[in-house]
Amino acid sequence: MSKTIIVSNRLPVRISHENDQLEVQVSEGGLATGLGSIYKTGDNIWIGWPGVEIQEEMKSKVTALLQKEKLFPVYLNEEEILNYYEGFSNEVLWPICHYMSTYAQFEQIYWDYYKSVNEKFKDEVLKVANPGDTIWIHDYQLLLLPQLIRQELPDISIAFFQHIPFPSFEIFRLIPWRTEIIAGMLGADLLGFHTYDDVRHYISSASHLLHVSGQGNKMINRGREIVVDAFPMGIDAKKYQDLANSEKVRQQYQEYEPMFQDMKVILSIDRLDYSKGIIQRLNAIEMILTRHPEYIENIILVMIVVPSRDTIPQYKELKDEIDKIVGNINARFRTASWHPVQYFYRSFPIETLSALYSRADIGLVTPMRDGMNLVSKEFIASRRSENGVLILSEMAGASKELTEALIINPNSVGEVYEAILQALQMPEEEQKTRMRALSATVRKFDIFHWVKIFMSQLQQIKEAQQMNETKVVNRKTSELLIKELQTAEKRVFFLDYDGTLVGFNNEIDKALPDASLYDLLKKLTNQKKNKVVIISGRNHETLEKWFGDFPVDMIAEHGAWKRIYGNKWEVIPGLSDAWKETVRPMLESYSDRTPGSFIEEKNYSLAWHYRKVDKDLGEQRAGELSNNLTYLTRETGLQILPGNKVLEIKSVEVNKGKAALSYLQDKNFDFILAIGDDHTDEDIFTSLPAYATSIKVGSRLTAADYYLKNVEDVRGFLEKFVE
Repeated sequence: MSKTIIVSNRLPVRISHENDQLEVQVSEGGLATGLGSIYKTGDNIWIGWPGVEIQEEMKSKVTALLQKEKLFPVYLNEEEILNYYEGFSNEVLWPICHYMSTYAQFEQIYWDYYKSVNEKFKDEVLKVANPGDTIWIHDYQLLLLPQLIRQELPDISIAFFQHIPFPSFEIFRLIPWRTEIIAGMLGADLLGFHTYDDVRHYISSASHLLHVSGQGNKMINRGREIVVDAFPMGIDAKKYQDLANSEKVRQQYQEYEPMFQDMKVILSIDRLDYSKGIIQRLNAIEMILTRHPEYIENIILVMIVVPSRDTIPQYKELKDEIDKIVGNINARFRTASWHPVQYFYRSFPIETLSALYSRADIGLVTPMRDGMNLVSKEFIASRRSENGVLILSEMAGASKELTEALIINPNSVGEVYEAILQALQMPEEEQKTRMRALSATVRKFDIFHWVKIFMSQLQQIKEAQQMNETKVVNRKTSELLIKELQTAEKRVFFLDYDGTLVGFNNEIDKALPDASLYDLLKKLTNQKKNKVVIISGRNHETLEKWFGDFPVDMIAEHGAWKRIYGNKWEVIPGLSDAWKETVRPMLESYSDRTPGSFIEEKNYSLAWHYRKVDKDLGEQRAGELSNNLTYLTRETGLQILPGNKVLEIKSVEVNKGKAALSYLQDKNFDFILAIGDDHTDEDIFTSLPAYATSIKVGSRLTAADYYLKNVEDVRGFLEKFVE
């Protein structure tokens, strides 16, 4: 029976070892709660690091205890924790993903350990994974794992979710090992992020670094479709709502009443981190008290900072600065019975946090960069009344959903200050209107909804992949086609050149035929029943130079020229190139302002190539040029053909489909095979007789009968016909 395997850096447990007794306590955190609905059912399991170093003699005992909870440990030693976790994960990926690139430490040893620990996780997954299983990998510590598993289990279902932001390409490219990271993630079938911005950033990085093709949020890598999508994560809203109304929390709430009296309580809860914007919100509170002394003794900031990595210099410096600013504010403004900032550098039980969420008038959540930020949602779900105001950073993923909050730019202390003032002065009715809408969003899009939607999307992707796999040229397909070939007396092969017989090259003159291609064509043409037709957009002079001595027929410039072996080249009667004088100046204009682009002139067509141009600029310029050419050529009988990083302009009379049909006239072939890779080859696929077989290279979005992944597969496929 198939199962789901959850893989994360940490298992959802706390392990304690006291009085020679081991105790495993399962966490009730947000992710653990949501994924509990998966891993605690059926044969499903969770793989991860227990969170502490376990001595060798204790491992078997710990493993047995964990596996009772369906948890499978990956044990890490001190060096691995230091270099993979504290090192690469938290001193390279964390600062880069949070746009704090000056804090990144690009140490080779960090990367070496990151790779080896991802391999270690792969080994543990392979011990328990079977065909038909689903593997769901979580977060930035395991970015290489999807591809590592894919290499071993090519058909298994793999999903990945990143819980922190994904940076823009300009930031991400600073990482020396960026290409390997992107390739690792592409092993997944579904890549999930919190926001659409993260989706865009990942697709941009993938297309720049690995040149993967795609459309919208779908990418094609080695013939496999990968979906990249946004799945805003929620919380267990009902749990927080019930907790706020529990007797224990009610008692704590009552204890706060005499402490806070009639003061407006501003609540700030964060882990110690430079990405959280703690300094800026303290500066804003100081500005409030300086400019509005009427709030002295009438407001209070309850600030909880949970200790984290405070042995790392940047974190220690941050804590020292927080301590200093809090001390200065309290020293300046406190009175005998009041001080403005109640600062706690420690963690609290969830019941205490629930009581504070309920009592606070304002939730102050202003990270400089955050994947989602669940504190904002916990604040909303814990409200026992419908009032209260949430101030939320636009840099947090939650801001895309919680639009009724006061959304601010955390880099502007002035904006934070203005938002606090607005919240303090907001009428009760407006508070309730906003909070009702926020509560409805948090309740509807909770953690269980997130899990359900994500897994449903993964299932749809796998079903679509399986449907597409029925079109791939596999062993069974090859055998059927070979049988057809063996019974045929007259066979013809229409073969495109660039992207079909040879790989794509930024230098068009370097995409030369090699010895193995010549050998393949020789084998095909040696069989007397075969006719080979090279049908290409290349000019006829180039095809003549490359294949003139071979017994192949050739169609050049998409059908403008043709040559039957042994005869001279012929051109379609009546073709004119007078239109070039009108079109060429526009192409020259775009070449002049697009470095790397160039014009290729053929006898009866013009092509504007942008294969050497920066991807985004090239696509933008190609779109502009296509629009302008459409206007220019609307009534001139010309056609604009988009190709692989090229726009070609030619007469509508010139068409690969028409050329192929013309070639077939009166020849009575009983086996027809056409293979091509781009838009121009679709004309052949749609024009051939119903009994013909057509194959698209590198894409499933086609009118062809089948597809092959790449040039190597095309050559391997054709080799089978001549064996």
